[in-house]
Amino acid sequence: MRKHIRVIILLNLIFISCKEKKASINITTNHIHNTVDQLTKIMIHDVFSPPVASRIYVYPNIAAYEVLSYNNKSYKTLSKQLNEFKTLPKIKLNNTLNKKLAALIAYMEVSEELVFSKQKLITYKDSLYSNWININKDEFNEAKMFGKEVANHVKLWMNDDKYIETRNMPIHNVLTKDPFSWVPTPPAFMPGIEPHWNKIRPLIMKSADQFKPEKPPTPSFEKSSDFYKELIGVYNIGNKIIKEGNTSEKLNIAKFWDCNPYVSVNKGHFMFAEKKITPGAHWIGICKIACKESNSSFEKTIYAYTKTAIAINDAFISCWDEKYRSNLVRPETLINNYIDDNWLPLLQTPPFPEYTSGHSVVSGAASEILTKIFGDNFKFDDTTELPYGLGVRTFSSFRDAANEAALSRFYGGIHYMSAVKLGLEQGKKIGHYINNSVTFKNK
Repeated sequence: MRKHIRVIILLNLIFISCKEKKASINITTNHIHNTVDQLTKIMIHDVFSPPVASRIYVYPNIAAYEVLSYNNKSYKTLSKQLNEFKTLPKIKLNNTLNKKLAALIAYMEVSEELVFSKQKLITYKDSLYSNWININKDEFNEAKMFGKEVANHVKLWMNDDKYIETRNMPIHNVLTKDPFSWVPTPPAFMPGIEPHWNKIRPLIMKSADQFKPEKPPTPSFEKSSDFYKELIGVYNIGNKIIKEGNTSEKLNIAKFWDCNPYVSVNKGHFMFAEKKITPGAHWIGICKIACKESNSSFEKTIYAYTKTAIAINDAFISCWDEKYRSNLVRPETLINNYIDDNWLPLLQTPPFPEYTSGHSVVSGAASEILTKIFGDNFKFDDTTELPYGLGVRTFSSFRDAANEAALSRFYGGIHYMSAVKLGLEQGKKIGHYINNSVTFKNK
């Protein structure tokens, strides 16, 4: 009788133990994709400039990557590889730590510090947190503690990159009699954005001018000069595309890669902004597509996002350094003043100097990173612009997409061909340099 009682008690204890054992919080790649998408939506809402948007993408990804790479046999920490990024303090980790969860928490904790609409991100974050607490409170708290510790380490480093100081620097001076110097363009005539972006600390590059491109053709109104030929080239391609109408493939390309968060729309007495993603956001979207197409693991997905974001970040610093050094006038200004005052570019001219093309530099850099990660001839359907009313374009490789993105600026009437070609080369050099200078995977 006593033996039976002992068996029953033992069975009850086993039953209670099993009943009290809580499920683990399952974090998938969709969690990180959805969180990146949420950050993109907030950036569009807040209308961040392309350079600032690149900064907003990169630091949360670095935080997530550092969580995963901590004591990781496959992935190597970026400390002492990124400029002024110190090693994380020694943290004792339990075997039960959910690193994927901690990485996602670190991503959101850093993101929150970078946007204006913090409450939108906090609401999104809190909805996830309450769900995870209900699944396994102990596991969540452990991951949150580690994730926040890494996030705080990254934020301290982030806040020392000179961004805060540039907020108080003077606007770009446009008082000039030189017809070839940049001036604000219609319809909003905005001052040049981020004229001091070259003072932001690069992540990999040694300096903002490390990949300084060769000078553009010497500005001239001489019809035999290379510059004038490029100017007329912009004018002629715009007129040709307009004649072709909506059937023009070049028009489709220009619209697909517009990615201008500063488009102003005039209707009667009203002017309002038409919100769009930035060039960096488009390439972050392509990274997402590549990760999904290749069924990348959570770790590889974070790695791909991080490396791509680093390339985009440094590409903008390099490009903006050249823009405000050469300070070259936009085609629209010269064509309206000296050739045809009724001419309009197919795309609205962004508010900053012309040389080099930001799309070209960023696309060149990002495409080299993604090619290194996923291989050449990686065919994909680019669905990034679907949420913004544009269609789908198919590319045979990342470099194929970069070439088209660069050319789109010439078709759109906002860049000379030199800015496109030399900008693409500038970006490729940055991409190659990052591929050869940073070790993400342990041997």
